[in-house]
Amino acid sequence: MKISINWLKDYVPVTETPQELASLLCNIGFNIESIEILPDDAVIDVEVTSNRPDCLSHIGIAREVAAATGRELTLPKVKFEPLKKDITSLVSVEIAESNLCGRYTARLIEGVKIGPSPSWMTKRLEAIGLRSVNNVVDATNYAMMETGQPPHAFDYNKIKDGKIIVRLAKQNEKIVSIDGTNCQLQPDMLVITDPTGPVAVAGVMGGLDTEVSASTTNILLEEASFNPVITRKTSRALNLPSEAAYRLGRGVDIEQIDWASQRTAQLIVQVAGGKIVEGVIDAYPAKAENIRMVPMRISRVKKILGIEIPPQTIFEILRGLGFSPQKPENDKILCTIPSWRPDITREIDLIEEVARIHGYDKLGITQKINIEVAPVDRRQQITSKTADCLNSCGFYETITPGFNTEQVAKLIAPKPADTHLAVRDENSKSSNMLRSTLIGSLLEILSRNIHAGTRGIKIYELANVFQKTPDGKHTEHSSLAILCDCDFQIIRGAIETVIKNIAPSANISVNPANVFWAKTGAQILVNGILFGTAGVIKDTILSAMDIKVPLVCAAEINFNMLLDLPQEQIKAKPLPKFPSIIRDLSLITDEQVKWSKIEEIVNSKAPAELEELKFVGIYRGKPIPSGKKSVTISLCFRDEDGTLKHEIVDTWQKEIVSALSSSIGAELRLA
Repeated sequence: MKISINWLKDYVPVTETPQELASLLCNIGFNIESIEILPDDAVIDVEVTSNRPDCLSHIGIAREVAAATGRELTLPKVKFEPLKKDITSLVSVEIAESNLCGRYTARLIEGVKIGPSPSWMTKRLEAIGLRSVNNVVDATNYAMMETGQPPHAFDYNKIKDGKIIVRLAKQNEKIVSIDGTNCQLQPDMLVITDPTGPVAVAGVMGGLDTEVSASTTNILLEEASFNPVITRKTSRALNLPSEAAYRLGRGVDIEQIDWASQRTAQLIVQVAGGKIVEGVIDAYPAKAENIRMVPMRISRVKKILGIEIPPQTIFEILRGLGFSPQKPENDKILCTIPSWRPDITREIDLIEEVARIHGYDKLGITQKINIEVAPVDRRQQITSKTADCLNSCGFYETITPGFNTEQVAKLIAPKPADTHLAVRDENSKSSNMLRSTLIGSLLEILSRNIHAGTRGIKIYELANVFQKTPDGKHTEHSSLAILCDCDFQIIRGAIETVIKNIAPSANISVNPANVFWAKTGAQILVNGILFGTAGVIKDTILSAMDIKVPLVCAAEINFNMLLDLPQEQIKAKPLPKFPSIIRDLSLITDEQVKWSKIEEIVNSKAPAELEELKFVGIYRGKPIPSGKKSVTISLCFRDEDGTLKHEIVDTWQKEIVSALSSSIGAELRLA
């Protein structure tokens, strides 16, 4: 934002040199891009952050200078003799998209004479880089750079029936902008139209057909507030940057639009003659009391800034910024936030304002910094352990955005509209659903890796997920999800390793269950409590996401429940003194027999010397009969008091096989 010092002096006394003024602005939070010294003026290029649209004007910067120096701010006095006519019979405004246009005002100025602008106006505009066009256009540009509110002047005689309509563009509509650009409008672009079609791209640029020209005698003056997001998107999509779009794309003070309209009309009449028709068409569909009160504790100022600032100084700073503070009461100042400061919403915002105006250079500097060493909390410990476990199992961590597209949400969750929280479409056109599960994000990562030619992918993510509740609220918890394009045993082993590393004595079971995203699913139970789900991803999901691998497995557990597992002290025991005997058995069983049943039978018949029972694998095919499968298990026996003999283990094995045969019809596969 280029600021002419001569222009700035209209609103606040400036006694500093350009360099001193630049230093003052820098000290209160504005970076300075450059200082240009002109023969009879100086121009300071001030960098304005996106949260301070109020400073994209000379009045906005003057307000800051006045607050920093304690000087009085003087705003232009608006006064004119109106032309006694009924404006409602001459102009009308219809807002079809009230969510995209919060307010639209229209004034009518009759009898203007188009010509060159006076030298004082052209000189100021040229100083800040704007070329002179004609007196009416220059007056609107001058008003924009003065107030920060972009106006637009239409040739009233070229607006059909004097009717303005604010709506979304229709398919295949076009407009030629003032700069000669042929604009192909899209249905998501906001336009200003009359009954015959578009006359301007809302908030971006006017149309060539209705621009002010040498033949113009009557002006329809627009001052409005448009949705900043759609303004920015439209400007970029049409490659149509403008000073108006720059300001409206950051937001304008909707409460000051009528005043800005009066000021612009006054300037037009001042330089181009004519009369302002009495009254205004003010379409303000969402008008409401917009009083924002924010309290601030004086004691909190000292705690945050580390310095003592007298309460009266704090009060004067807030008053100078236009916050209308009430006298301190019980350590608290209550501020009324003006409409031009949408960035002030919390106590800490007010404290920051006090700090920058009081002077950052007054904050104390110490030679030493005391850092208190705090022990790692349980969550950090478990997170680190989990990462180490999964890394040791060959899994790599991913970090993905917290949103899914609606397409992915439908694939991985039933009724996503009922179970997913979502942001408005204009904020995120595609990925606008907060994740209720991490599986979708991992599948997207898998898809990209497979398309890049990578195979043997093992990934995991630890992040928060959100579920919508029936009453419209939501729950949130941390979730751990893992995924790989290999056998389910890898997934199960990794999950069991993570849980056992946190709670070594935990009883983990994986029981078959219906899981929405799995063609073969299971529940993960820890000590009988449901912790999560696992399974083999459905082929339809893999096809929809263009994942061309034969098998993808995944699991997801509630990480918060892992944190709640009781802490256990890990106990060491001496290495075994005597060797073990391991027997691998291949059992032919019916296809429907579950591993949990085999495990139950073996444990019921096994002696105390059975140290470990392990699942090895499943085989289907010749010579195994149809409807059958071969399940290989491994039995590890060990006697802590002596060396086992094979004859004794043979007896135990025979009893186990006999029990399996009588209970589930299992046969020992000999070859």
